[in-house]
Amino acid sequence: MKLLLFFGFVAVALAEVTRFEGDKVFRLKPSLDVHVTLIKDLAKSTELDFWSPESEDLVTIDIDVDIHVPARYLDIVYTTLEQGGIAHEILIDDFQSAVDGQADSGASPRAHSYTKYNTWSEIEAWTNNIASSNPSLVSKQVIGKTYEGRSMILLKVGKSSTSPKPAIFMDCGIHAREWISPAFCQWFVNEAVTTYGSDSAMTSLLNSIDVYVLPVFNIDGYVYTHTSNRMWRKTRSRNSGSSCIGTDPNRNFDAGWCTIGASSNPCSDTFCGSTPESEIEAKNVANFIRNNKSTIKAYLTVHSYSQLLLFPYSYTYNLAADHSELLKVAEGARAALTSLYGTRYTSGPGAATIYPAAGGSDDWAYDLGIKYSYTFELRDTGYYGFLLPESQIKPTCEETMLAVKYIAAHVQKNLY
Repeated sequence: MKLLLFFGFVAVALAEVTRFEGDKVFRLKPSLDVHVTLIKDLAKSTELDFWSPESEDLVTIDIDVDIHVPARYLDIVYTTLEQGGIAHEILIDDFQSAVDGQADSGASPRAHSYTKYNTWSEIEAWTNNIASSNPSLVSKQVIGKTYEGRSMILLKVGKSSTSPKPAIFMDCGIHAREWISPAFCQWFVNEAVTTYGSDSAMTSLLNSIDVYVLPVFNIDGYVYTHTSNRMWRKTRSRNSGSSCIGTDPNRNFDAGWCTIGASSNPCSDTFCGSTPESEIEAKNVANFIRNNKSTIKAYLTVHSYSQLLLFPYSYTYNLAADHSELLKVAEGARAALTSLYGTRYTSGPGAATIYPAAGGSDDWAYDLGIKYSYTFELRDTGYYGFLLPESQIKPTCEETMLAVKYIAAHVQKNLY
């Protein structure tokens, strides 16, 4: 046994941690069709990491294109941009320093903190602690296992009741590298339990509604971003017939699955999977929501970055049946968020506001009959991108709470 443990430790020690020395993040500004073609050709001949939009297939003229460029491809990228006359700027000049600089909160590295990016083991321990410390407000359950066998822990936050209450479902961390997202789910739960009884809106909400919170959806991917590759996005499942790992869980739901803005290539960051809900994580969440469809009245999914508040649809340009109400609520939530620090958000249906993307959880939830379905894209607009420093966790979560509470209050008053 000791020998096995030893070899286990050696294997962990030898696991290669991806370094990013010399890498840069560019913002490209294609203004001609030829620019779009050049960027797509560049993506085919190199290994670019598309931040926004999420793949080269979604590049169009007159949108900002944020790409993380590994050092070995800098020469070819510079040459292409100069020869093609593509306007550009550098957002992150020293990528490894930006990765190292995320942990600027000064919080203890060994303890859970609401103002640092916690590891999964810290979050898992926190779920036990917050549930046991607040038995009348928080309960926990496991809704299934991940591909690598980790427990998907769901917290139910709300005043205990003998009869079923209407509910809101919120998940964070569907994309592994979006660390500010799980930070918000933890912040929300803490805010709920610490302000219950003193904040009238929160007290009223939790007395009448339960909020299901999935702190980390894509746990395997999240662990991998902490141990191996900070920029990992997908799940960690194996794909039949390919050496490429993982599926984009937010292209894996049965909502226009794999028709637009998603890839059938297992090596793509927007790979839709072999079938809808091929990913066990997506299936576990979908099964829970299906089984509780009669009580779940809102679905909130938290992502980063771009400062957007989106609602269906993303898999089609058609407007949702409830478009006008969804837009009105989004605009109210956006105004509430902006009121704290002046952070500017854009709101609207996904396809028209950013780009089309099929297989998203928000569209799927809406089509299932959950009217109030929203996607948050938290800070920032690209200066840090996925590498938002820990010093921004608190203001990001504080302002986002105002938007979530606004949506929740509307749901509370407009149950259906």
